[in-house]
Amino acid sequence: MNSNQSSTSWKKSVAVFLSGQTISMFGSMLVQYAIFWHLTLETKSGSVLALAAIFGFLPQALVSIFAGVWADRVNRKLMIIVADSAIALSTLGLALLMMSGVDDLWLIFLVMAVRSVGAGFQMPAISALLPQIVPTEQLMRVNGINSSVQSSLTLLAPVAAAGVYASMSLVGVLFIDVFTAIIGLALLMTVTVPTLERVKSAEKPKYFADLKEGISYIFSHDLVRWVMAIFGIVFLLVVAPSNLSPLMLVRNFGSEVWMLTVLELSFGLGMVLGGAAMAVLASKLDRLNTIIATSIAFGFMAIVMGLTTNLIFFYTLFFFIGLAVPAFSTSAMTLLQETVEPERHGRVFGFVGIVMSVAMPLGMAVLGPLADVVSVEILLIVTGAVTVIIAVVAVLLPAGKRAIRAAHASTRSVE
Repeated sequence: MNSNQSSTSWKKSVAVFLSGQTISMFGSMLVQYAIFWHLTLETKSGSVLALAAIFGFLPQALVSIFAGVWADRVNRKLMIIVADSAIALSTLGLALLMMSGVDDLWLIFLVMAVRSVGAGFQMPAISALLPQIVPTEQLMRVNGINSSVQSSLTLLAPVAAAGVYASMSLVGVLFIDVFTAIIGLALLMTVTVPTLERVKSAEKPKYFADLKEGISYIFSHDLVRWVMAIFGIVFLLVVAPSNLSPLMLVRNFGSEVWMLTVLELSFGLGMVLGGAAMAVLASKLDRLNTIIATSIAFGFMAIVMGLTTNLIFFYTLFFFIGLAVPAFSTSAMTLLQETVEPERHGRVFGFVGIVMSVAMPLGMAVLGPLADVVSVEILLIVTGAVTVIIAVVAVLLPAGKRAIRAAHASTRSVE
């Protein structure tokens, strides 16, 4: 961000940008909950949920690295607008088809794939755009505030999704998503985003040279490579089995929609409080130590969740998982934003998108079918234990020690 931009100016730009993204995300979360519940209640099948994860995340992985290169070569604001518009149009198409009586699973999976492609283009552009309009020393705090605001949607969205889904079915939820996307796009269009010199330059490297340089940078940079590995571990061994928790709830405690709603509310309340804590404690927390501590905590909580037979305790564990999520994600994203040069942000965050979107469907592709053979509880215990072991080993390895030194050096340079 331009250092001479006034405090009032950047705060206004950030407020409008994050407001638009929050409104748009609200609609997307409604669709996410409604589709997941729809598939869970209609099929009660781990295999179907695995397919949903594959169609919902794998396309994002396939396009993210290429999208990351584009985010470093074109206007990031325009890139977000085009991607969000494509997502809204695909959602509108699904709503109209379902209204006409076409509600086959393959159609839902197809639209999930289209939305995933759009998300693959959005994610690196959004993550790279934010440091352009926020002073570097304020990134951790703004990321924490953003995490808290968006986490509050995890309290509102399940309730809203349940009400709309119960009264209007999935179609009503889809139309709301289209409406919120329009509002988000309108707000984004009013935000002024500085154009990087690299984007304005007529002498850019060739596309694949850019791609190769970005990949080389990621794999040769000790800290960036280490953070990517931790992201992969958490999404493969924690997030994927956690997505089977609703299936565990339905099988063990009951299939009422309110039970699923309370589960998401517990998680959402934890995320809201966790995001608020990050906004307040941003300047006092060590980024990398927070990443390590929360990764290990995720593993232990997964083990305990797999052992519990009490519904209230089950909800309580989900609350604490939600509490830890902003600490993990905010610390990791801020550390990357502070460490990586702005001209490489798109490619780096494109690769982050790949890691997250590949690890999730990969984990679900294995664990989903296994959940039809063994209990979800066993899967949670095993993956939780493996997460703890890998996280500890990752810190003790020479590569982990080099990453820690690099992270502390990066943090000191920001301060």
